[in-house]
Amino acid sequence: MTQSVVVQVGQCGNQIGCCFWDLALREHAAVNQKGIYDEAISSFFRNVDTRVVGDGGSISKGKICSLKARAVLIDMEEGVVNEILQGPLRDVFDTKQLITDISGSGNNWAVGHRVFGSLYQDQILEKLRKSAEHCDCLQCFFIIHSMGGGTGSGLGTFLLKMLEDEFPEVYRFVTSIYPSGEDDVITSPYNSILAMKELNEHADCVLPIDNQSLFDIISKIDLMVNSGKLGTTVKPKSLVTSSSGALKTRHKKPFDAMNNIVANLLLNLTSSARFEGSLNMDLNEISMNLVPFPQLHYLVSSLTPLYTLTDVNIPPRRLDQMFSDAFSKDHQLLRADPKHSLYLACALMVRGNVQVSDVRRNIERLKPSLQFVSWNQEGWKTSLCSIPPVGHSHSLLALANNTCVKPTFMELKERFMRLYKKKAHLHHYLQVEGMEESCFTEAVSSLSALIQEYNQLDATKNMPVQDLPRLSIAM
Repeated sequence: MTQSVVVQVGQCGNQIGCCFWDLALREHAAVNQKGIYDEAISSFFRNVDTRVVGDGGSISKGKICSLKARAVLIDMEEGVVNEILQGPLRDVFDTKQLITDISGSGNNWAVGHRVFGSLYQDQILEKLRKSAEHCDCLQCFFIIHSMGGGTGSGLGTFLLKMLEDEFPEVYRFVTSIYPSGEDDVITSPYNSILAMKELNEHADCVLPIDNQSLFDIISKIDLMVNSGKLGTTVKPKSLVTSSSGALKTRHKKPFDAMNNIVANLLLNLTSSARFEGSLNMDLNEISMNLVPFPQLHYLVSSLTPLYTLTDVNIPPRRLDQMFSDAFSKDHQLLRADPKHSLYLACALMVRGNVQVSDVRRNIERLKPSLQFVSWNQEGWKTSLCSIPPVGHSHSLLALANNTCVKPTFMELKERFMRLYKKKAHLHHYLQVEGMEESCFTEAVSSLSALIQEYNQLDATKNMPVQDLPRLSIAM
């Protein structure tokens, strides 16, 4: 069994990370009721004997003693990390695996990347190495960060390059939260474009998520739960936004519900690597099958169902609806419409009591309405994990490498150019040592080249698919 390390950077990254660890503990507790430290738990947690001083307390088998998350927490402000350390999850984190500062990055990519990157490089490297040493077979680093702030975008992408240099064989999956058009950080277009260049060059897979989509999904769930249109009650603990069982409980923070959606995405993404199933999909298979060209590694994700009804007599139609929903724009975690764009490849990660025949039937049903590139008409990758998420009988995570990401990047570029043409706020960046205007022009050129690659693919849309001649073997 392989292990993964989560690196959560900045306020947003740490808040999502906190939700992820909370849900991961609940999921494993529901499955592992005897409290045995097994391979599934070891993928994200170490078992530590807290009576042993130093690093000699790791226990590889037997009863769970004290679980420690395979995580590195980084933020250049103390607030969020201190809050985590005073909260219910405080014992899950190894206090030696935290890096904080006091001043913050001031919503400035250059401060996060250049100033704090240089200042904390050795410390970060030491923490990453220590996390790797605790793994028998380290397969993946999951980086969680936002694109709009200073620490998440700047330091988050700085350590991405460090990971590539130090652990070239270990996959780098990045969950990036993109700012919405109404973002309250005025410099977020600068931060996002500068960070995009680093993502293009140093990530293996990026899962772009935008705040507006998360907000729309929450609004949709609230409307359905409160309107009574469902005709029956919603099953407790099944809301994809919920971290507590009670539907009426107000979320402690405005972003808790949004963060829980992203945490659920990460849980489902790793479910096949953690639990048994008739058709497993390892993390390396996602990159291998869904990324045909190095820079086109942006995967649009969708989660279904968003809730489960208490009516246990689930008709087959509802299972089919789950597959249909995964391709509708209402369930995407990015404002995108994959159904009307071009697919390079698609992965369906199914959990729960679903048969291979159900998956095949739905792929055949949906295929006529989806357009794949001519050279990859059968570009489907599927996995079946027998353990469903808590509160659900089944669920589906769809990952699409699809040209529908292009409008998000184009809108980001437009917002960047509006500021850059006026040279607004530029002096804040240029006063940081090592920053020049060429950093901005190179970053926007990198994004323009990426958009152009998607344009070239879109130009092949609706072209007739030719049957390629098959190899004849003479007998």
